[in-house]
Amino acid sequence: QVQLVESGGGLVQAGGSLRLSCTASGSIFSINAMGWYRQAPGEQRELVAATTRGGGTTYADSVKGRFTISRDNAKNTVYLQMNSLKPEDTALYFCNVRPPNVAFWGQGTQVTVSS
Repeated sequence: QVQLVESGGGLVQAGGSLRLSCTASGSIFSINAMGWYRQAPGEQRELVAATTRGGGTTYADSVKGRFTISRDNAKNTVYLQMNSLKPEDTALYFCNVRPPNVAFWGQGTQVTVSS
């Protein structure tokens, strides 16, 4: 059984920073990709950032230049450094971990950015 533990969400003012972390544990032999999604009330869930085992990264256009995803394969942990936060970034952020042939989701951590 796989568990994902997320942390780092909170309330910040516009222009501030947060760092999210997600650690996967349990019966995981390997992880192909890890990433972060977010969903605001009334909106669709969207990919924020993702990283592959080889270190490749992808970002939503709305966060490019502000967010940085990183991964510690030894710890099965993915991070999302969020700088220059905007009110539009307010959402529930979900960690996503993908071993071969399956995907796991975290419970979500709330990020709220005030004006």
